[in-house]
This record gives sequence, C-alpha cells and structure tokens, in this order.
Amino acid sequence: MRLRLDPVALMALPAFAYLAASYGWPLLVLLGRSLSGPDGIGLAPFAQFLSDPFSWRVIGNTVRSALLVTLVCLLLGYPAAIALARARGAVQALLLLSVILPLSVGVVVKAYAWQIVLRRDGVVSQVLVGLGIWDAPQRLLFTETGLVLGAANVFLPFMILPIYAVIRLIDPRLAEAAATLGASPVRRFLCVTLPLTLPGIVSGIAFVFSLAVSMYVVPSLVIGDRYQTLATLTGRAFLFMRDERLGSTTAVILLAVAVAVVVGSTALARRLGGGGQT
Repeated sequence: MRLRLDPVALMALPAFAYLAASYGWPLLVLLGRSLSGPDGIGLAPFAQFLSDPFSWRVIGNTVRSALLVTLVCLLLGYPAAIALARARGAVQALLLLSVILPLSVGVVVKAYAWQIVLRRDGVVSQVLVGLGIWDAPQRLLFTETGLVLGAANVFLPFMILPIYAVIRLIDPRLAEAAATLGASPVRRFLCVTLPLTLPGIVSGIAFVFSLAVSMYVVPSLVIGDRYQTLATLTGRAFLFMRDERLGSTTAVILLAVAVAVVVGSTALARRLGGGGQT
C-alpha cells in the first residue's frame, strides 16, 4: 500500500515547517520553562502565581480592558461596516482606504499620538469642555479610559473588515422582502440583518479580543506601569526582573486565554454559518 500525499498538503508543508520552527518550538520552550520549578517539573509555578491576589488583579485588568476595547470597537465598527458595504463607487473606495490605511501606521506612532490627544490640554479634553460635558480640562492620559480609547483606535479595522466581508454577501433583496411584508426598519435589522451578520461579528470580536488581551505597547505608553496586565507583566518579568519562570508562566496564561477565545469563537462562527445554510 503506497502512501499518497495530497498536492495541496504538499504546498502547505513549507509554511507549516516555518511556523513550527519559528512559532511552535519557542512555545514549547516557553511551556517547559513555565512548568519547571525548584522541585522539578510541575504546576507549582502556576499555583504560586495564582495564589497571589495581585496576580488576579492583573488578570482582571487584562480581561476587563480587552472586553472594553472589544465593546467599543463593536459599537463603532458595526455601523461603519454597514456604511462601507452599502457605499458604491468612489465613496466605497475612499471609505475602504480610510479603514485600511491606518494599518500601515506603526502602533508606537499611534500610541505616542494618543499621548498628545489624551493629555489635559489635548483635543479630547478641549472638545468635552466645549460641549459642556466637563467644567474644566481633565487628563485622560494614564487612565483606563484613555487606554481603551487608544487601543480601540488601533484595533478598530480588525472589527470592521470581518463584518464588512459578511455584509457584502447578504442579498439586499432579503431586507426588501421583509419591508414588503410590513416589517419596520428596526424589525428588519433585528430579524434579518443582525442574524445574518453574526458570523462576522463573532470573527471581529475574536480578532479584536485576542489582540487587545495581549497588547503591550499601548498600555506601556498610554497608561504606564501603574496598570499592570499579563502582557506588560510578562515583558517586565523578562526585561527588568530577569525572572524567566514568572515571565513564562504569565505568557502561558495569556496564551491560554487568547486561544480559548479564538477556539470558542471559531466553533461558534462555524455553528452560525452552518445554521445559516440550513
């Protein structure tokens, strides 16, 4: 019996080998270091880390900030994706360019720009004072609110593009048919548009949350060391504390959170996609 390899699988072998060497092997080394304690291989490093109340505060900061960033991106990105999908011609090209072009700007540049925008005499503070929301200028820099705003600006395209891709596949005649049956605009959105765009929403949430939960540059520059997350604690452990075991432990916990979200969202997206085809 001769073993026959699929040509498609052969085409994927170089990429798989590259990922295994540059990504898989370092992860295995990281996992091994996180499991090595004074008494040998075991879960003692994780038990020691999770027994500290400070560690749970760091985990809470990480998950909460990622959820807030994802929520802001969803609230801003969903209507933007609808507008992008319904635009035509040059207007759609211009809107698409405005979404994709910011991806070419480095995260460090964006973070420093938000430092200027969020300070006490920055644009945000002046606008809120001008609208009468604030009585006097206040700084948003080095606050959780500033962190969420800055991170949402960085990750917003990753919410818009998946939703836009799904909306483009929806037949516009479905909403027109619902309108002819007497459905109001709100009912058409809730019963037709929203259910059909759920796969895109789930994909966008997975993208943004997995990126936000592991962000390092934005928290370091916008909020500083006073607000620790798993990513910043990992960097601090490796770069400043020289504690490879602590850094490996926090990195593995961070990876587990991100992988759980991605795997769960992938399964949910497949279920929603399969339900939409039946």
